[in-house]
Amino acid sequence: MTTTSPAYEGLGTFYLGRPVDPATGEAAREPFLYDSADLVTHALVVGMTGSGKTGLIVDLLEEAALDGVPALVVDPKGDLANLALAFPDLAPADFAPWVDPGRAQREGLSPDDLAAREAETWRRGLAEWDQDGSRIARLRAAAEVAVFTPGSAAGRPLSVLASFAAPPPAARADADLLRDRVAATVASVLGLLGIAADPVRSRETILLSLLVEAAWREGRDLGLAGLIALVQQPPVERVGVMPLDTFFPPADRFALAMALNGLLASPSFAAWLEGEPLDVPRLLYAPDGRPRLAVLSIAHLSDAERMFFVALLASQVLGWLRGLPGATGLRAILAIDEVFGFLPPVAEPPAKRPLLTLLKQARAFGVGLVLGTQNPVDLDYKGLGNIGTWFLGRLQTERDKERLLDGLESAAATGLPRGEIDRLLSGLGKRVFLMRNVHEPEPVLFQTRWAMSYLAGPMSREQLRRLGAARAGDGGAAGAAGAAGEGSPPAVPTGAFGAGGSVG
Repeated sequence: MTTTSPAYEGLGTFYLGRPVDPATGEAAREPFLYDSADLVTHALVVGMTGSGKTGLIVDLLEEAALDGVPALVVDPKGDLANLALAFPDLAPADFAPWVDPGRAQREGLSPDDLAAREAETWRRGLAEWDQDGSRIARLRAAAEVAVFTPGSAAGRPLSVLASFAAPPPAARADADLLRDRVAATVASVLGLLGIAADPVRSRETILLSLLVEAAWREGRDLGLAGLIALVQQPPVERVGVMPLDTFFPPADRFALAMALNGLLASPSFAAWLEGEPLDVPRLLYAPDGRPRLAVLSIAHLSDAERMFFVALLASQVLGWLRGLPGATGLRAILAIDEVFGFLPPVAEPPAKRPLLTLLKQARAFGVGLVLGTQNPVDLDYKGLGNIGTWFLGRLQTERDKERLLDGLESAAATGLPRGEIDRLLSGLGKRVFLMRNVHEPEPVLFQTRWAMSYLAGPMSREQLRRLGAARAGDGGAAGAAGAAGEGSPPAVPTGAFGAGGSVG
């Protein structure tokens, strides 16, 4: 019987692992605890494949769930759907559907034998970190895990039509926010058509932006069908000082309308129009009122479709924030396991502007971003200067390390000389991270704890279907929440957010 330190379960503290002695590389016995309020100033998790980066993100999200903090979890690789694989009984039968038959064959085992070995591995691993099935049971009781698959019916589909609905009045009243949301929406749609969304030179961008902004300022919802009609007969006579038909002749507008209609009529796009609405409060809370870890799996999408979805999601989160009161504690999390491509240093993809705005403004509303990446070279360090906690794991190349050190120096004081940070980064092992937190006097070296969720690896479409069927079949909250339009998020007192939620 394991004994769990009361400090692990303290409200507002996340148990992430144990401190490591830089001189010996040995982990201490006392826990490494992270103040959840520090996550309001966002976190960056950096590490190459095999460093334990995804495991650390899973640990953060598990701790948030235990504290009653919901999260939107963008999963570009398919790994974070593993959050749904939390088995309080730690029985081989629980693991059996999720083990890799190919791995079992390579190791000369039957799938059942591999499942039994994995169950024992997880039981031992948890015990080494003073955890057991009872903590997993509390995790499952504290929050629902729901896996959504936008653009696919493999999991729980999401409809993007709500993303074209008029923003709430508070968001419409903020001219900058409204224009940013219009720009992200238009750029995302044009990206699916393969049209570069240049806000100055692209006729398509300028026209669609005018049409969408005019409708939203009036509080009118606008679906793709309505947008197609407006493109053919815009309610404007001039664009700037030029007559509409000179700026964008009718024949060219008809061609754009046909392209949009082709998108709407495409069988592959039909999946984007089905399922629950892309509505932030409904994603964050289950129908029974529990907070939710809403895993948004996008591994199956093309690059253009991923950009389309992340830009729309970030814009929706911004709109939702504008209707909230301020908060000092952690209200919710937006996590992206691999931010590569969405926040580049030079280019301006559709997702970049809303993500940068969230990094600057979300903290005032108690919403923290957790961004993961393998390659720090391809990130905009101006935006990352708004991040308060850096979790630094093993890196692929010396160039990656030098770029990261440059970013640390430009973003915040490191608390240690560059040479010492360099030495520590060079000696990191698997699951060992150097944390630089602006709320702490100096960096801390620590090893991550064993994840409660079974880290089975990226989920295939078939596994996502199986997961949905299992949730519906066991009568659990995830299955009960499957019907679109069912339930609504609870009204939570503002004061509750200061404490970060409740613990089971």
